[in-house]
Order: sequence, then C-alpha cells, then structure tokens
Amino acid sequence: MKKFNIRKVLDGLTAVSSSSAASQPGNKENDLIPETLQSEHFQLCKTVRHGFPYQPSSMTFDPVQKILAIGTQSGALRLFGRPGVECYCQHDSGAAVIQLQFLINEGALVSALADDSIHLWNLRQKRPAILHSLKFNRERITFCHLPFQSKWLYVGTERGNIHIVNVESFTLSGYVIMWNKAIELSSKAHPGPVVHISDNPMDEGKLIIGFESGIVVLWDLKSKKADYRYTYDEAIHSLAWHHEGKQFICSHSDGTLTIWNVKSPGKPVQTITPHGKQPKDGKKPEPCKPILKVEYKTTRAGDPYMILSGGLSYDTVGRRPCLTVMHGKSTAVLEMDHPIVDFLTLCETPYPNDFQEPYAVVVLLEKDLVVIDLAQNGYPIFENPYPLAIHESPVTCCEYFADCPVDIIPALYSVGARQKRQGYSKKEWPISGGNWGLGTQSYPEIIITGHADGSVKFWDASAIMLQVLYKLKTAKVFEKSRNKEDKPSTDIVDEDPFAIQILSWCAESRMLCVAGVSAHVIVYRFSKQEVTTEVVQLLEVRLQYELNDAESPDVGGEQLPAGGTSSPQTSVSHSHPSTSSSSSDGIRDNVPCLKVRSTPLKQSPGYQVELVVQLVWVSGEPPQQITSLAVNSSYGLVVFGNSNGLAVVDYLQKTVLLNLGTVELYGSNDPYQRQPRSPRKSRQPSGGLGDISEGSTTSEDRCKSPTSVSPAKSLSRTFSRLLSSDLAKMSRKLSLPTELKPDLVLLSVCPPRGAIPPDGRDSSFSRSRSSSVTSIDKEAREAITSLHFAETFARKGEAVATPSLWVGTSLGTVLAVALSLPPPGEQRLLQPVIVSPSGTLIRLKGSILRMAFLDSTGAIIPPSHEPWYEPNAFDDRDEREKARKRRPVSVSPSASQELSETHYAVVCSEKQAKVLALPSQASVKHSITETSFVLRSDVVQMGSGVCVACFCANGHIMALSLPSLRPLLDVNYLPLTDMRIARTFCFSNNGQAMYLISPTEIQRITYSQDTCENLQEMLGELFTPVETPEAPNRGFFKGLFGGGAQSLDREELFGESVAGKASRSLAQHIPGPGGIEGMKGAASGVVGDLARARIALDERGQKLGELEERTAAMMASAESFSKHAHDMMLKCKDKKWYQF
Repeated sequence: MKKFNIRKVLDGLTAVSSSSAASQPGNKENDLIPETLQSEHFQLCKTVRHGFPYQPSSMTFDPVQKILAIGTQSGALRLFGRPGVECYCQHDSGAAVIQLQFLINEGALVSALADDSIHLWNLRQKRPAILHSLKFNRERITFCHLPFQSKWLYVGTERGNIHIVNVESFTLSGYVIMWNKAIELSSKAHPGPVVHISDNPMDEGKLIIGFESGIVVLWDLKSKKADYRYTYDEAIHSLAWHHEGKQFICSHSDGTLTIWNVKSPGKPVQTITPHGKQPKDGKKPEPCKPILKVEYKTTRAGDPYMILSGGLSYDTVGRRPCLTVMHGKSTAVLEMDHPIVDFLTLCETPYPNDFQEPYAVVVLLEKDLVVIDLAQNGYPIFENPYPLAIHESPVTCCEYFADCPVDIIPALYSVGARQKRQGYSKKEWPISGGNWGLGTQSYPEIIITGHADGSVKFWDASAIMLQVLYKLKTAKVFEKSRNKEDKPSTDIVDEDPFAIQILSWCAESRMLCVAGVSAHVIVYRFSKQEVTTEVVQLLEVRLQYELNDAESPDVGGEQLPAGGTSSPQTSVSHSHPSTSSSSSDGIRDNVPCLKVRSTPLKQSPGYQVELVVQLVWVSGEPPQQITSLAVNSSYGLVVFGNSNGLAVVDYLQKTVLLNLGTVELYGSNDPYQRQPRSPRKSRQPSGGLGDISEGSTTSEDRCKSPTSVSPAKSLSRTFSRLLSSDLAKMSRKLSLPTELKPDLVLLSVCPPRGAIPPDGRDSSFSRSRSSSVTSIDKEAREAITSLHFAETFARKGEAVATPSLWVGTSLGTVLAVALSLPPPGEQRLLQPVIVSPSGTLIRLKGSILRMAFLDSTGAIIPPSHEPWYEPNAFDDRDEREKARKRRPVSVSPSASQELSETHYAVVCSEKQAKVLALPSQASVKHSITETSFVLRSDVVQMGSGVCVACFCANGHIMALSLPSLRPLLDVNYLPLTDMRIARTFCFSNNGQAMYLISPTEIQRITYSQDTCENLQEMLGELFTPVETPEAPNRGFFKGLFGGGAQSLDREELFGESVAGKASRSLAQHIPGPGGIEGMKGAASGVVGDLARARIALDERGQKLGELEERTAAMMASAESFSKHAHDMMLKCKDKKWYQF
C-alpha cells in the first residue's frame, strides 16, 4: 500500500526545473527498484584486437609451430595461428619493429627494434610477455640472425660490426667480429652497415656477412679470420644460400642477381637481370629498380625456386608492385594491390641443410596479407580466413550488438556465402598453429561497419572471434557519374559521395536503415530470395531552415512554403528521380545530390532496397548532412534529422508524414529567446552541426542566398502574411496545437549569438558539439542529435502507454512526439499515421546523445518491432497478409498498462544523465563530467541489471546505475588522440565495447568483471607441444663437414671462459616482467602444466647443477686436505716426540 501512495504523490507532483528540487522525489521513486549492479561487477580490460596490423614493418614464421608473427612501425606485435587464434602485444617504447626471429619450436620470439633494443618474448603463455631486453648504447642494430637450434644470436650493426648475444641469459659474448678485421685491405672505404648474416647450411663454423656497399665476407668463426671476400660494384639488399652450402645468391640495387661459388671469390658464376631488357650486342642490360629481397629454395624433384620482390624496369611507370617467382625456365610476375613490405617462403623442413621443398609464399603488403600456393599451376592465392579486410574501404561508422537473436547469424551467413569469390587454392590455410580457447560466452554478437565507398559489412563477433558474414553495397542504388564534368554540380562532398554516416538496425525484424554523406537515407528489408526491382522507390524531402534565406520580399507569399520549413504539402514526393528545377539565374532547387538509377535493379538475397529518401537543394543551398536516424519496423516509420529539422517518413505508404524545422517542434514551449534578424548583415560563419565531413562546404557558403534582402521589418510582415495563409492547413495535417501560430510568427530559426534560456543559466548551456566533435560557435543551428521510438507515456499524467517518438537536440532539449497508428493489416496501408506534439519537454546541459526507457522493474523496454517475415514470398501472399495482420504492434511489457504503472525515461547528454519517472515526469539528474564532454553513451544490459555506459573526451570510461544514477565505474582508459576513436566507439550489452584503434584495426574491450575473469580461458593458446622433425641424414657430408657437435663449439667459442666478457658500456640488460615468476602466474591449461613442469625441471636441474658444483668443490677440498695430511705425515714420520 505504501508503494502505491508514494507513486500517487509522485504523479501529483509537477516537474520542477530546479534539479535539486526534482532530485528528492526522483530518488524516492528510484528506491522502489532494487539495483543489482555494484561497482565490484565492473572491471575494464582489453580483450582482443582484430584486423590488419597497421603500418607493418617485419614478419617471421615458425615452420614447426606454424605461427606467423608481424611487427609494426608503432612497436606492436601480432601473432597469427589457425583461424581464430590471434594475439596482440606491444613494446612499451613504441619504436618500430625492424626484425623478428622465432626460436623455432621453443615458444619464444626475438624482436629487434629501431631504438636499438632486442627483446625475448615468451609465447608459452596466453598473453605473451617479455623475458629479457638488451639495449645497445653505442651501436645501431641493422640485422639479426639466429641459427636453427642455437642459443647464440648474431647482431649486425650500422658500423659494420657483429656482436653475439646469448638468448638464454641475454648477455653479450666477448666475441666480436669487427668490420676492419672482416674486410682488411680488400676495400679502402668503410663497407657500410651489415645487411645480412647467416651461417653456411653445411658448416656452422662459417658465417657469411653481407655489407651494404657490395662486399661479402665468409668468416671462419674458429680461426677468427675471413676465408673469402667477394666484391661487386652494386649495393647489396639481401642474400640467400643454396642448401648444399656451395653457392649463394645476392640481390642488388641495380635490379640484378649475382650467383657466387663459395670457393671462387673473383667473380660471380652468373649474373641475372630478371626484368631487364637484354640488348643484342652483348652489352649490360638496362638498370632496373632494386631487388629488395631474394630467396633461393631447392626441391628434390625439379628446379630450384628463386623468389624476389622489386627489380622492375624503370620504364614501367604506374605498374603495381610485383613478386617474381622464377622456377626453371618460367618466370611468373604476380602483381600486388599494395607495396610489398616483406615476404617469406614456407618450406617443409626447418633444417637449412636439407632440400627446402617450398609450398607457399607469405607476402606482407602495406595493407594486406597474401599467401600464394606454389604447388598449383598459376600460383593461386589461399582464401584468407582472418578478418583483415576491415579497412578494404575506410570505416566511417560502426555499431556493436551483443546478445542478438540466435537466428540472425545463420541467416546473414547463408546470404553472405553466395558472395564469396572463386579461384582460390583448394588447399588448407598453411598458418595452422595454436589451439582455440574454451569460450564460455555463447551469446551471438554482431558488429556492423559502414564504409567510405557506401558498403556495409556485417561481422560475427561471438566469443572474441571476428568473421565477415555479409557485405551490402549501397552505392548500387545510385547512378555513377561517368565523366567528371557532371559531378560537381550537385555533390556536397568532393569524394566518397556514398560514404555511410549513421546506421540504424533492428536485429529482430532485420530492418536496416543507413544515412549517407550526400544527405540520403536508404531503407532495406532482408530477403532470402532474389528479386528484380523495376523502379527504385524514391522520396525527395525539402528540409529548409531559415525562411529569410529562402525568401525575397518582392515574391508573393502563395508561392513559398510556410514557416521556414516546407510542410508536407510542399515536399516533393514521387517515385522517380526529379529533374532539377533551377531558376533563370541557375540556382539549384529541388534537386538531390545523387541520382537514383532509373534502370531495373537486380537484388541478390540479403538486404534489398525498400525506399530511398533524399534531401534536396533549397534555393541554391545544398542539404545539410543527416545527424540522427532511427527506424521502427512495428510502426513502419523511419525518422531522421539534421541541423535544419526533422522528417518522419512512412516507408510502408512511401509518404512523408512530418517535415518540420527544429523550432516548430517546440511550439510555445521554446526555451530560447530567438530574435528575428536579417541573415545577411554581419553574418558570422558558423560550423553547422551537420558539417561532419571535412570535405563539405562551410555553413556560411550554404546559408548564402542569391536573392536581395530588405530591412527586417518588412521581412517580419512577410512572415506574418505567409504564415497566416498556410498555418491553418498545416495544423490540420500535423495535428499541431493552435497556440503554435503566434509563436512561429515571432521566431527566426537560427538562435542568435548568446541566445540565453529564460532561466538564465550559463551560456555554456547552449554551446554544443556535433557527432564529429567539431568546435562550434554559439551561433550554431539547433540540430537533431538523437531519436528514439518508444511505447510509453508521452504526455504528462497519461494513463495508457502509446507509441511515441522522442527527439533530442544539440541544445540539450528532449521533445516527445505522439504517434497514432491505424490498425494493422490493410488499414495500415490506407489510413495515415497521425503525428502530434505531446507538450513534453526535458532539458539537459549539452547535446543529447542517447535515450532509453525502463519498465517498473528497471528492465529495458526495447523499441517495439515486428518479427521478420519473407517479403518476397509471392506464392503464399495470403500467408504473408496473415503474418502482417498477426504481427504485434509492440513486444514491450507495457502493452496493457495499469494506472499505477511507471516507466523511466533515461536521457544522456554530453554533460549530464537524467532519469524521469513517467507519466509523472519527476526526475533525478547526475552530472557526468564538468571539465570534459561525453562522446558516446549507451544504455546497456549487464547480467541482471541495466546501466548507462559513457566514454568521455578526456579518456574516462564510466558506468552509472539505473535508475538512481550511482557511479559504478570511472577509469581513465584512453585519452582521445584521434577523431576516429570518437567516431567509432560504442558500448554493447554484457559489458562489451569496441572502437577503431587504427584505420585497419578494431580493439575490443570489456567493462565486466566476469568477462575479465574468464578471458584467460577464452583466449587461444599460441604454443602447442610439437616434436621437432628429425634432422636429415647427411651421409657423406657429415664426415666431410663435421657433424652435429658444432653447437658445443659455439659454446666454447662464444662462452665467457674463451671469449671473455663484453664491454659493459656497449649494451644494458633489462630483465622483463615475464620472468619465471611471471610465467608461473600466467601459464594455464595443458600447455601451462607442461610449461610449469619444464620450469620445475629447469629449476631442479639448476639446483642439481649447483649441488654437483658444491660436491665437486667439497671433493677438491677433501683431496687437498688429504694431500696436506699425507705430506705432514711423511715429514713427521721419522721425528721423535721431543723434536717437534
């Protein structure tokens, strides 16, 4: 009974403008709902990074573990195993990764960085960590080489010296190969930096060193001198051995390859210019571009492969980068879409002294990863299973939907599977290492990305994976301009006219609506059947803002639309492209920015166009870009707004229901004192809220009208004349209250500088920011920034929840618009939907970002929707009609309301969050940030509770409880360094969030404690225990070159006992955070147990070794004691007692 009384009291309360007065009753109301979410349910951590590594710089492959590692220019490491096994790590310094080397089959990786540091990564844990680092102080690192199954890493430097590092202890050996000792008198000048180091495949005691100037030295490690020196007059870029160790090949800066016999240093055996034109008179071929890398791989049954990048002739201007595969007499030139960063040949054996048997080439491009099948004719590429094509066209917006309906992913996959390209290699993807994690998350997740070319991609993001499901090309609806002359006439952006700006998607009904940069909106339905659309349905909407801009006083009032905005009677509405109606002086009017195609459109299964809505030019002024968008399948409505106003479109009847300037939505409730003034006198340029794209014109240009202007007095008379003629018609059509008439006469639509609200709050209240966070001066237009359909109490004190539309603006106002829908079925297609203002007005500080509604238990009321049905089921039309009649108008729990039922409206702006109890409209308010502003806000489901999640421009991520707005989380996560992050950050249910960390990569994070705890299990294992293949049987060569005891010689040569200690000032050792203790903590699962067992064995071995040393020392001391005792005994044997 007590509960009911409190509610009655609240319902009797009036909504007070003062937040302090309003907060007390609101709090009482909110106390009725037990809040389950506490701050301990929240924790922030990064989960996984998807996409192509941004600005890659190096690559390596483990042929036994079958793991690929890629380093980037920002110090990031990306490791790839089988599809679904990916890992991201970061070097703290952020320096570029210049080289990577696996300790093959050891679960470790060495990275060399541009800041002259080398690092050892432990890959035996799910989140790899650095075990050791070594920072060189006096030398610049240029090349590293780690022989297979060796613990000694050769490090070449810019000065031409080679240092040797023990990768177990990360200490420098005293053994150094100095450049002057290596070249001696063979060259008068310095040979340049070391560009290559590798040991002879058949003799580990012989090391080949390539210097940039063209000198190659074969160094004998034991005798510490050069055996041979090979000199060529062109700079060297790379070098490769034949597996028998008798020949090697060099690639040069003039596009030549030289093949040398080890024992013939005088001149190369063969010189090849793969892309040079061979002159007939025997002269040298023309020089070509440098060959940046060459690999020389042998096969048992056939010719060796020579694979190289670069080397094209200089006259091939505009030719794309190429990889050349020379095999026997055939030369294949494979063109790439982007410049080649690096390539690797994948071979059957990890042993360099065996036949290599190459089977694939991994090519790392600047913006792609390509794997070529060498075993098939024509060298087809493998189909890439990783989600590396996020940036195929730049991402312009994205949305994240966790906990979708279970049938949506199979539906999208089935239509997307038909879009796959043909002609890929039949073999399995060769990078197949690691194991999947044991994901406990089972709910479907979808990420949708909108792109600059007008495409929309749907991604399956379930269980920390990412896989493309379906791609939609929205540009197909429009005619493409063939020549550039006709392009600039109506375009408002110079490039990417089809770029997607906003996405609105209903997962249950599968309705999709997109808004593009050229002020166009397209409504799509999902169908599993192909259909050909003869005529694309088109509506053109004239959204006008300032009357005085579109007006000249000498024109009769009858010819012009009313009130600064066009009423529905005047909006152009037809089903075919309009012709431009330009006036005599060439002013563009009533013409859209893009031309919808007039030919029949074949639509594949998937998303098919239902309706195109375009905003048109108004009296020489281009349409403003769309700032907000919403679609509702249950009501059959799509609504969008920009800095001019709001349009509501019925996509079932293909009509415009409402077309209003922002100010007209207020009626007499307008809180801003907007004085009419002449638009042309001392006009300041204002950054319009619609001006999201950098390419669009400034709003000063847009607001210019070619017509002449008279003083303001005559303008206001024109206002009155025009309004009185059209207002009666307008109010009938829109069900506007009659009190609206006098207000409209007085109002100029652009708020003047320093427009002050009547309650006299600080002027920062009217300051606003667009969705792209551009800085805006106080003269900005009031844009529609947020839209939300809801079945709730739109009017104060209303008894029954009804369909409504809630509109949020850039000046912090929320207005409710009531919707009256005809009965479903045939009537819905014949009778009009009636749109009427409700009088409800909520105000906050800052631009409105997000709105949502909760029921009396505190659960989210989802916008009502219809279940999906097949729109193209021509055979059973009766069934389709039945389905339409059957479909619910609402699926929300508020379909039949009692009088005492309460809803809560949640509104979040750039500065504040507010919760209103409906229908009483008593509120509680919370200030989110004073010094910064919120970029993204979402009302999300978290387990059993609901919260508001916010991302601020100062990098803070916050969560507030609902309905009481208690702070639950506030973490300084990521300072806003890039507008891309602001544009793409989004929260979803179950504590999931994402943003674009770089133009090519999606970073996913979680703010849920549960997910953070389970993350270790969900992540894949990179390292799996695999037996190293057996070494090849060397037979005769074994006796000739020496067997497998070479590694002992290395220990002997480079160890401290022989080589001595290195100079302490040369490099500084830094122990990493991932030492033995770190490994103990991080290792888990089967591999973890193995790793722990190995660590324990290592520790035990170490202790046994120490024990052995101590025992040996004790034995030595015992022997020494026994010897001394024996000597004493001999000395004293013949002496009498008195002689002592």
